[in-house]
Amino acid sequence: MQIPFERIVQQHGLTVLRVCRALLDEHRAQDAWSETFLSALKSYAELPDGANVQAWLVRIAHRKAIDELRKHQHEVVADALLENEPSSEPLPETRIVNGELWQAVKVLPNKQRFVIAYRYLGGLSYAQIAEILSGTEAAARRAGSDGIKNLRSTWKHAQLLEEMS
Repeated sequence: MQIPFERIVQQHGLTVLRVCRALLDEHRAQDAWSETFLSALKSYAELPDGANVQAWLVRIAHRKAIDELRKHQHEVVADALLENEPSSEPLPETRIVNGELWQAVKVLPNKQRFVIAYRYLGGLSYAQIAEILSGTEAAARRAGSDGIKNLRSTWKHAQLLEEMS
């Protein structure tokens, strides 16, 4: 017996929003969140009993986030390049305090950003992430490890800047 969809939204809404925010700017994240739950509502009745609802929602959110990126690609090509390409230089203005971790995640290369979002914000296993990204579990683990390494490096850089000021 399935629980009411309203409870699904209450239980997993924040997780889906976090995943969307890690992949998109705030406005687009809100759009992707809404589209995720509209799509999920349409197919919720067909979801098998015992299915991992959170993984199912994160997969839908991933697709909706990609749709949002494609839909607005022509409007902000320069911004998309800045958001989706790894930076070769440290970001001196990036401070990872008080919720600014989102900004650090957004400058990671795509695969690292996706794995970090799905693993730490979406709570998915590496096997589930590999399936979403059409890769191997080992590749997902490596991308996650590299993403954490890059975040730690950025954190260390931010701490040094804080100490110097």
